[in-house]
Amino acid sequence: MAVVRELIRSEENGGFSFGNHELAAKAKLEDFKHGGDLLKVKTYNEITKLEKNGGFLYESVPGTSVTNFLESEDEVSFTVEGDQDAQITVGLADETDYEVFVDGESIGIMNTGLGGKLSLSVLLAAVDHVDVKIVKQ
Repeated sequence: MAVVRELIRSEENGGFSFGNHELAAKAKLEDFKHGGDLLKVKTYNEITKLEKNGGFLYESVPGTSVTNFLESEDEVSFTVEGDQDAQITVGLADETDYEVFVDGESIGIMNTGLGGKLSLSVLLAAVDHVDVKIVKQ
């Protein structure tokens, strides 16, 4: 896999890719149009943040590169790459249960609470990439 050199791009499958965990200095791209939405990404080796239409959608500490980010009413999926293990937070529906899968294995059902945020850790230090799927219950 490769980092997203252009910071954010649309993919042929209807998803998008964003982030560059290899950057030493902060970089951002605003007002990227994708599927009728406006996306904004801020990224470098310490953090990657993504906003959709001015609202929170994704954050990782340290920074990551995300490919094939796809979202529907009931599911979010993406592939994440980084040099270190990462804490990822995804913006979803408030007070909703989601089953989370990492590399095809369920890590359990989590509730988003009032803020609609779901947090998970991914082990990236020893692997090339990790596939994440979050399914509404």
